[in-house]
Amino acid sequence: MEGYILDWANLLLRWVHVITAIAWIGSSFYFVWLDNSLTRPEDPALKEKGVGGELWAVHGGGFYNPQKYLTAPKSLPENLHWFYWESYSTWMTGFGLLVVLYLFNASTYLIDKNVFDMSPGAAVGFAVSYLVIGWVVYDSICRLFGKSDRVVGILVAVFVGVAAYAACHIFSGRAAFLLTGAMIATIMSANVLIWIIPGQRKVVAALKAGQPVDPIHGKRGKQRSVHNTYFTLPVLFAMLSNHYSMTYAHKQNWLVLILIMLAGVLIRQFFILKHKGKINVAWPAAGVALLGVVAVMIAPQPRPQVASNAAGEAATAVSFAKVQEIMNARCVQCHAEAPKMMPTAAKGIKLDTVDEIKAHAQLIYQQAVQQKAMPLGNVTQITEDERALLGQWFEGGAKTTN
Repeated sequence: MEGYILDWANLLLRWVHVITAIAWIGSSFYFVWLDNSLTRPEDPALKEKGVGGELWAVHGGGFYNPQKYLTAPKSLPENLHWFYWESYSTWMTGFGLLVVLYLFNASTYLIDKNVFDMSPGAAVGFAVSYLVIGWVVYDSICRLFGKSDRVVGILVAVFVGVAAYAACHIFSGRAAFLLTGAMIATIMSANVLIWIIPGQRKVVAALKAGQPVDPIHGKRGKQRSVHNTYFTLPVLFAMLSNHYSMTYAHKQNWLVLILIMLAGVLIRQFFILKHKGKINVAWPAAGVALLGVVAVMIAPQPRPQVASNAAGEAATAVSFAKVQEIMNARCVQCHAEAPKMMPTAAKGIKLDTVDEIKAHAQLIYQQAVQQKAMPLGNVTQITEDERALLGQWFEGGAKTTN
């Protein structure tokens, strides 16, 4: 029942998380596009009111005319919409997912003893600290070097690369990718919570009080907002990466993560410039080239041959008894009628009977041999020879009798 409840919590949190993330990222993309698509108004009355740019658009059968004021309107409207709950809701549901799926099952999802042997408690502590330290370092860079966007950009990029490398040498590959995305997402949401919204509130308060507005609030908010824009595609990849073990299971997964995130930044740069009317295909070309490099880098390699027989010829058939032995040693801890490492069989898959192994032969081959996604974090220490044996068994017809 515990596993069933956790699955429902996972489902509902993930559902809400995706919905709120769409709202947050969608509004972010829209305002970047809007800001770069405004034209100077021709109407003298608008110029007199302080409107510096406007846009006419048609959507859903209606016409829209958003306007941007250079400073602020002479009188603020009562219904002033603030964009922040999208950000907060996305982070809260995302952190809830992290707790339910990763922190609650730290020994399974966070730890890979081949990477770094630690206790579940230590893994949880490292994971939470990773998010906190990520924000502290990033915010310190912005505070200390904020006058130069270029210096800040370079230092933040270097920091994210170092953080990705550290994560991939502390946590399991899958967890490292997700936590790096969660760290960047934490930075993005904290930017909204600590700098962007408070700065806007101070501006509004000053306007209502008839006091001069300190331009520093707008500059800081703009800088952090631009950072969030460039962070978006790297975060989306990191959050989706758990579906693609070919990326996080690679021996140099830290480099894979950095290169794919960099490709996302380059592609995002193209669209930002495009909104300003500048078409430069070098940016997306560089991003696609990086993805090509990664694709070649992580391409499947020929599987090692199984140990030769006495005649010096590679064995052509694998005893099903050997397959069962591997299942019992490496898989049934999570995939059984009464698993030892989980409340119920993970994903409802059981591998403790002949019929179940036969029924899931394709999945075993895919997950344990081709993608090497299972066991999670290689918690049961399956060897390359054992993976090769499973591969040879499946390619030989997945026979259950010899």
